[in-house]
Amino acid sequence: MTPTEREQLWQQHITDWQTTGLSAIAYCKQQSLGYHRFLYWRRKLTAKEGQPSQNGAATGFARVAPVAGIGITDALAVSLPGGVSITGLHAGNIELLGAIVRQL
Repeated sequence: MTPTEREQLWQQHITDWQTTGLSAIAYCKQQSLGYHRFLYWRRKLTAKEGQPSQNGAATGFARVAPVAGIGITDALAVSLPGGVSITGLHAGNIELLGAIVRQL
């Protein structure tokens, strides 16, 4: 198999996987594919297409960066069902709270 044929084969697997709705592990088991090889090709082909890799794709998490020079005076705490709590937020980063809540 030529490198081009191999690339086309893996591109087809990735396209098929995306339409199944299965997890990558489940798809690999169903197709008798090596999971780590699948991850390798997924990363390689998405990077080649200029798309963010799965590591950089929307994961449900928001990127958080510290803001220098803001003192914590008005701390906020958010408690969610199931015992999840968000603490350490303050009035100076209320926009961050909005971004977090939108991700939930």
